[in-house]
This record gives sequence, structure tokens and C-alpha cells, in this order.
Amino acid sequence: MTLIEIEKVLLEQQDELQILDTDVLIHRSEEDLINLKSKLAQVVIGVRRSGKSTLCFNALRKAGVNFAYANFDDERLMTLKTSDLDNVLQSLYKIYGEFDYLFLDEIQNIDGWPLFVNRLLRQKIHLLITGSNAKLLSTELSSHLTGRYHKIELFPFSFRDWCIYKNLDYKRLTTKNKGLLSAAYDDYFHQGGFPELISGIENPKEYISTLIDNILAQDIQKRYNIRNMDALKRLAHHILNETPTLIVKDTLQRTIGIKSERTISNYLLYLNQTYLLSTINKYSTKSRERTVSEKSYAIDVSFMDKRENAFSGDNLGWRLETVVYLELLRRKVTTDHDIYYFQTRSAEADFVVCNGNLTLAVYQVSYDISNPKTRKREINGCIAAAKVTKCNNLFLITDHEQEMIQEEGYTIQVVPIWEWLINI
Repeated sequence: MTLIEIEKVLLEQQDELQILDTDVLIHRSEEDLINLKSKLAQVVIGVRRSGKSTLCFNALRKAGVNFAYANFDDERLMTLKTSDLDNVLQSLYKIYGEFDYLFLDEIQNIDGWPLFVNRLLRQKIHLLITGSNAKLLSTELSSHLTGRYHKIELFPFSFRDWCIYKNLDYKRLTTKNKGLLSAAYDDYFHQGGFPELISGIENPKEYISTLIDNILAQDIQKRYNIRNMDALKRLAHHILNETPTLIVKDTLQRTIGIKSERTISNYLLYLNQTYLLSTINKYSTKSRERTVSEKSYAIDVSFMDKRENAFSGDNLGWRLETVVYLELLRRKVTTDHDIYYFQTRSAEADFVVCNGNLTLAVYQVSYDISNPKTRKREINGCIAAAKVTKCNNLFLITDHEQEMIQEEGYTIQVVPIWEWLINI
């Protein structure tokens, strides 16, 4: 690209920032993790359309600092080469003048970007970087910016974010507010957490389908030169139809029609790296069992049934389990814990949360425990996990029920989901 072409695109991107509706910006807890005074590059990573750019812009706007902005997810900049990045920097100085902060949106689309970022850091420029691919951290950043970046993972809206956006005070649990919060949760439960879905979009199915297609095409096919795109799509949609689901690779090979287990393994890795899916391991004291047995979740409940031709139906239990998992994943950003599922031949518990060898909590999830058989199964699974993990902090999360269960010397807190979600 020529210098003039680059400058034209960056000018239009500046105009887009200036007309951004600041009334719809909300404070998200992850914003507090961005340290604008740090010399480290602040790297915000997560699934497409989760609000990464808005989070960074909000932090910069509130701080009142001079910053420049370049969005490399713009199709007009996708042909940029490493040699063009100096022209990008020159154009930014021409457009914005002197700046202390540089916001680089989705820069992983440009080959050679880590060396460019490293040079900017040496020039004492404060950097905010966003990306939609976890590999951006695991290999490229680690190779070129060891110890020079701070990672912040961002997921679609939590229920607390939803409440803030809807001007609901989730901290005041009056009778009226409890009713409003319960109703708000019902909307959140069925709609999911993508900000643009919450703001009211005409065709949610089309929006989610297009989003998934973009992840598969832009973040996977283009980056990894996938030749059998049909197989990748079949795999992604099959897992999203079945999620939450245990990953059995030989079964997936037969179902999708892929001969190579290595190909299946690579595709699964890509789906996780791009945050389409999130995978956890089985709880075990044996490292091999932890790595072999995996369970996958959609990164948002909207991926389960708001796609065109989705087959997930209305399995409320699976949906609730996904909501709980995603909240545990968000809390992991600040508490740095590990999440596992628990399974023996006779019992299951949905989540075991650990910090190293210490088990912090066991979570069982059931939409409704009014059926005696369901109640007994969920309690038995929770207690089985408690005995193995030596944990006394036990939760049974339901749609609406609340009580304390005493069983075999253990206390299980039964909590309605909306109340657990707002309890930080």
C-alpha cells in the first residue's frame, strides 16, 4: 500500500472513533486491569465482538491521554506487509500529532508485527493491543516480548455487565430489585452476552452466524491455510450443537469424516485459540488423565442455538452449565485458578476449582432439583467430588431454588443462578 492509501484509511478510522456513542460505554471490571502507567504493552485478548476495542477506548478516554489508533481488522489494511508498518506510524503522527499512547487493534493480522511492537516499546510509547487469537500470546508475544506485556482476557458480557448496561443496581437486594434482577437474568440466559445482542440487533441468528463464519474464515482459515474448510465448519458446528460435550477424537473423526487424528487435534486447537470454544480437563492427580480427557464449552450461550440451522434445542441444563462455566472463566482472569470437571464411574460433578493442589470449591449445576432422583444424583456427585478433593466449599447452582443441604457431614449451598452471578 502507498503512504497516501494508508493515511486515508487511518483518517477514516479516526472519524469512526470521534462519532462513537459514548453513552453506550459501560465500565467493565476488566478495565481496572489495564495499567496505562505501565511500561508493559497492555494486551487485551478474547473472542471477536466481545468488546475489546471498546474496553481499551473507554480506558484511554477516561484517562484523558493523547492517543493514536489503528485498526488492522479493516479489510483495506489486510494486505499490509511488515515493510508498510513504518508508513502506518508516519501516517499516525501526521494525523494525531504527538501521542504518548498507541492503540493497535487486531495487529496480529500483520506478519512481523511483534518486532514492530518491540521497537515501539523501546521508543517509550505506551501500547494497547487487542487480538482475537490466543496464539498471539502463547508463541509470538512470548518469543519477541518476553516480560514486556501484560495479558488481559475479555469475554462477552457477564451478568453484572448486563445489569450495568440496563441500569439495574445489582448491589441493592430489595424485594423489588430481586424481582427485576431475576427477570433480567432470564433475558441474559436466553440471549447471551455479546454487547451488540444486548443493545438490540434486528436479526440475532444472522449476527451470530456471520460472527462464527468470520472467526472460521479470518482467524483460522486465513491464518493456518486450512484447505478442507467444509470439514472445519462441520466440526465447529457439530461441537456447538453438542456442547457441553466430552471430546472423543476418534468419534469426531468418524462423524466429521476426517481420517487424520492429527487434523482433528489441530482443528480443535484452532477453535480454542480463537475463543470459539473453551476446553477444560478432567480432575485427576494423574497428569495424563488431566490432559487426555477434555470437555468443551461454547464461549457464549448464543453460540449454542442462535446460529442458522442450530440443533441444540432448549436443553436448559446444558445452557445453565455453560453460563456457570463462563462465569468461572471470567473470575479466573483476576483469581488465577484452574477449572476441571469431576467424573468417576459412579458420580459426576460439573466443576472443581483449584489453585495449584488446593481445591477452592466444587460446583454442581442443575436447572431444577425438585425431582427426587435428580436431587439425589446431584448431591451424590457433589459429595463424591468433595471426598476426593478434600474440599468443604460446595455449591449446587440451580435456576431458582435456594437452601442449605446437610448430607454425610457436608454442607451444600443451593444457590439460584442470578444471585450467584452477582456475588463477586
